[in-house]
Amino acid sequence: MLISLAWSSLCSRKKSVILTFLSLLISISVLLSVEHIRQQAKTSFNRTISGADLIVGAPSGQLNLLLYSVFRMGDPTSNIEYKSYEMLKNNQQVAWAIPISLGDSHRGFRVLGTNSDYFAHYQYGDNKAIEVASGKPFSGMFDTVIGADVAKALNYSVGDRIIIAHGIGATSFSHHDHSPFVISGILKPTGTPVDKTVHVTLQAIEAIHLPPSQLDAILEGGLADKVKPDSVTAVILGLKTKFATFKLQRDLNNYQGDRLMAVLPGVALAELWQMMASIENVLRVISVLVLISSLFGLSTMLLASMNERKGEIAVLRTLGAGPSVIFALILLEALMLVLLAIASAIVLVSATLALFSDGLSAHYGLFLSANLLSWETLQIAILITVASILTSALPAFEAYKKALQSSLSS
Repeated sequence: MLISLAWSSLCSRKKSVILTFLSLLISISVLLSVEHIRQQAKTSFNRTISGADLIVGAPSGQLNLLLYSVFRMGDPTSNIEYKSYEMLKNNQQVAWAIPISLGDSHRGFRVLGTNSDYFAHYQYGDNKAIEVASGKPFSGMFDTVIGADVAKALNYSVGDRIIIAHGIGATSFSHHDHSPFVISGILKPTGTPVDKTVHVTLQAIEAIHLPPSQLDAILEGGLADKVKPDSVTAVILGLKTKFATFKLQRDLNNYQGDRLMAVLPGVALAELWQMMASIENVLRVISVLVLISSLFGLSTMLLASMNERKGEIAVLRTLGAGPSVIFALILLEALMLVLLAIASAIVLVSATLALFSDGLSAHYGLFLSANLLSWETLQIAILITVASILTSALPAFEAYKKALQSSLSS
């Protein structure tokens, strides 16, 4: 009966109740969204590259190696010898090896030299392979496969010719005009640095730095397969068994044939994410403050309605309802409103994520689950419920006093 009475009381004050409900809905949705996206973004960040067990490069610190090999940021301190890549590829514990060569750019986008293993084994997200949207992976030495963002920003299509430049700046005065590349394929969006990368062959990276006469002789003689790079920037490894990861890492760090450093991508990504922890905390504080303001709005609404409800309280007292019943009624009204707002917020956020999840994953690399039914969400709901009871205690106590005063005066 008390629940029915509380609901009827809320319905009798529709305008103020609806406004308060909308305020709670927005604030709770913001809090749930921030927490859910924060957790999912961390997971997505850690899945910028997946399926890789080790990244091998020259000693420069694991964060620096991760930044330039995966995120295409910064500069490598030095390269490793090509024979080291061949050693890694032929290692019995290695299932596949992807060579990476950096140092050139095209109109502000990084150029990455690699081979066909890149398209066969490079993965992101939940072990998703990169796919070609149009065209095909490169087959000739001067074919190039560009990321989705490159094609969109520069309005390129399959068959267009491009010139790459030495260095990584947006403006360069050293262009490899003698050796234009032909776009053979455009990749599907991944939401990762792959979208902003121009992929070329390792042989092309070596060939464009040769004297024009020597390059012409190689092309005319059909000797493209003979072009072999002296070094690569890094190598991404996939192992046959995960149990070999730490042993191989130790062996490579102590390798005598070249200066090598092997890092675990997951560990390096976790360390990089820790550097952004302050941003997480700021977002959480802002969302909590928004929620607190809405809860105070709920309390204000209940307090403001006390004068309007003198007659209602008097009727309840006449029917035998004690001050404790009036106290419980006010708390129950606040609790019903908050629980309804929590349920509505979960539905709203879930529906929004389900609607935009494909676009967020393709363009921003955020692989967000639309399922908010988790232990974290339950914890937030409990905290919001407790907070709503505490902030509603004041108007409930005011109603209790009025009921008590009316009983004493009678």
